[in-house]
Amino acid sequence: MAKEKSQFVCNQCGHVTNKWAGQCSACRQWNCIDEVKVQSVKSSSQSNRFSNYSGDKKIQKLGQVSTEQQTRTPTDIKELDRVLGGGLVPGSVILLGGDPGIGKSTLLLQVTAHITQSINPLYVTGEESLAQIAMRAQRLGLPVDNLSCMAETSLETIMDSVLKQKPDLVVIDSIQTLFSEALTSIPGSVSQVKETAAQLVRLAKQHKITVILVGHVTKEGSIAGPRILEHMVDTVLYFESDGNSRFRVLRALKNRFGAVNEIGVFAMTERGVREVDNPSAIFLSEHKAEKPGSVVMVTREGTRPLLVEIQALVDQSPLGNPRRLSVGLEHNRLAMLLAVLHRMCGLSIHDHDVFLNAVGGIKITETAADLAILMAIVSSFKNRFLPRGTVIFGEVGLTGEIRPVQNGEDRLKEAAQHGFKTAIIPKANAGQWTRALPMKVITVTEVNQVIELI
Repeated sequence: MAKEKSQFVCNQCGHVTNKWAGQCSACRQWNCIDEVKVQSVKSSSQSNRFSNYSGDKKIQKLGQVSTEQQTRTPTDIKELDRVLGGGLVPGSVILLGGDPGIGKSTLLLQVTAHITQSINPLYVTGEESLAQIAMRAQRLGLPVDNLSCMAETSLETIMDSVLKQKPDLVVIDSIQTLFSEALTSIPGSVSQVKETAAQLVRLAKQHKITVILVGHVTKEGSIAGPRILEHMVDTVLYFESDGNSRFRVLRALKNRFGAVNEIGVFAMTERGVREVDNPSAIFLSEHKAEKPGSVVMVTREGTRPLLVEIQALVDQSPLGNPRRLSVGLEHNRLAMLLAVLHRMCGLSIHDHDVFLNAVGGIKITETAADLAILMAIVSSFKNRFLPRGTVIFGEVGLTGEIRPVQNGEDRLKEAAQHGFKTAIIPKANAGQWTRALPMKVITVTEVNQVIELI
């Protein structure tokens, strides 16, 4: 019988100490140290059990390693394939996080149900019974006659079943419900999450099995458990929503087999999660007449250009300290742009409230939105509007100059495909190719030039 000992583990960063403390010495968080009982020595049977999952210890010359591209397996969901980089890669480990009820289990059930025609999947659930999974599949009308499912939380039992059945894809819903017999801590603890995830990663790499792990999220929106969990896997996906909309955004924050920050747009319906063919439509308002304070820009998420409407409301403030509120846009960037507007353009709105919003609940972090934000503020402040069918993008410097942005050609082509007739862009982003576009391109170098246009 292996001896047990106590360790104190931080539930935020996974730092291990030999005694309890009120503050973690690694991440400096308070009241996050938990006592965990672990076995100091593994039994011989337990050591032999996982010896087959170790990696290849043979030393090779890097130039002699085969670099043949592995065949990807499409998931039959184009938006998901876009985020993954083209499909599922054998031997990869994917971590999917999101708020409760956002549609993680529904999406993965749809994937495993439709992919049975090409590969052999195994759906492992630790939170629901098989009867609940069958009822959901029946409600969604999914073809699940050939889908293998398993309701189990023991890591050893799951791995034995995987080695016997040898599936091509394993879905674990969720990683926080699994426990290993090698540890005595409860499921969901830092030590259990690290151990179970490490064994599943070894299994995936050794036997070329694609593993998808569903992770719970904290109230801050990050995946629960130690941060090392995100470093262990190959791909980290987040399922996001603004809470009041049926639209969902799947975002890749880490991807060793594709582009980072790529997004896929879905809609939650009665028949499950459905793809959105034209994502730009959900980020544009439906009003037909021109409105002051409304400007359309082209942002980029990964490799995809998206049309997004920026709305601003500038109003006389009855307070001594006017409010500055931005939704979906950086608050610090707004303060900087207001200072540029005052110093370089002579427009003083220090006694006005400024409210800024990106339509559709999307979050924009790139600087290409600077010019659109300024023009929306000026449009609302002057009660003037831009002609319908006008798109704007560009970065604004502290001296009032307008700088070019990346992938300007792709942005203009996306706007032209949606019927926009006029574009106001940085002069450095224009070229000979702009003459071939079915739209009027106006180039500017200073913020004052755009204000005069308004």
